[in-house]
Amino acid sequence: MKVATASYPADFLADWDAYVAKLKQWVSEAAGSGAQLLVFPEYGAMELATLDGRDVALDLEASIHAVAARIPAVDALHSDLAGRFGVHILAASAPVIDPSVAARPVNRARLFTPTGGMGVQDKQIMTRFEREEWNIASGGPLRLFETALGKIGILICYDSEFPLLGRALRDVDILLVPSVTEALSGHSRVRIGAQARALEAQCVAIMSSVVGTADWSQSIDESVGRGAVFGPPDVGFPATGILAEGALNVPGWTYAEVDLDAIAHVRQEGVTLNKAHWNDQLGRDDAVDVTVLR
Repeated sequence: MKVATASYPADFLADWDAYVAKLKQWVSEAAGSGAQLLVFPEYGAMELATLDGRDVALDLEASIHAVAARIPAVDALHSDLAGRFGVHILAASAPVIDPSVAARPVNRARLFTPTGGMGVQDKQIMTRFEREEWNIASGGPLRLFETALGKIGILICYDSEFPLLGRALRDVDILLVPSVTEALSGHSRVRIGAQARALEAQCVAIMSSVVGTADWSQSIDESVGRGAVFGPPDVGFPATGILAEGALNVPGWTYAEVDLDAIAHVRQEGVTLNKAHWNDQLGRDDAVDVTVLR
C-alpha cells in the first residue's frame, strides 16, 4: 500500500469553510497520489481555536474548549472525506473533553476508515508542558485496530519514547506516531523513538509533524519537524531503516510504499528477530554485578 504522512502547517482560519477547503485539498492531493492511509499530526487541530478569534486561540484553557466544541463537526468532515476518497485517515489530534475517561481534557487522535468506521486513541504519557502548564490528562487505554490495511496502533508523540507502550502494541503492522515538537531536539527524540519502536516490533512506523509558526497559539507557537516512514533496518527494508522522509519544516505530504508481506517476512527470516527475542532480556535487570574499578 501507499501511505502519506503530513508535515502540516497550522493556519489562522478565516472561517469554518476555510478549514473544510483546507482539509479537502490535503486529502484530495494524497488520495490523488494513490495513498490509502493518510496521517495528520498531534495537535494539528489547534488551528480550529482561531475560529473563535485570536484572544481565545492564545488562551491555553479557552483554546481547549474552543477546539473540543468543534470536534463532532471535525469528525463528521473526516468521516465524509475518508468515504468520498476511499482512504483511511488519522485526523490531527485534539484536546477532547470526555468525563468517562478523565476529569480534564485528553489528547485524542481519531482513525477513520472509508467504510464509516472510527477508532480513538488517547495519549498515555503527558509531556511537562501538557501536565505542568496545560493540565491535559492521560486518557483511555492503548488500542490495536484491525483494519483492511492491517493491524494499526497509535503512539502520540511522547508516547513513542517509551518502549513498554510500544511492546504493548507489538502485534501492529503499522505504528502511527503523530507529533508536534517546538525544537529540533524534541523532533529528534520522537524520531528516535519511532525508529526504535519499528526496530523492536519489526513493523513500520509513520511519523507526522506540525511545522511552522503560529503566533496566535501558546501550545503550537513554534513547530519543528517533518514526515517520515521507518522500518527495521533488516531483510526487505532499507539498510538505514528509512523508507521515506520529507525535508525539515517544509509543508506537504511524504509518501512511502509499505508491504505487509515484507513485515511478516522480516519477523520470520530477519537477520535479527527483535520481536521474538524480547523476552530474552526479562529478569536480567536485577542480575547486574557491580564491579568497582579503581
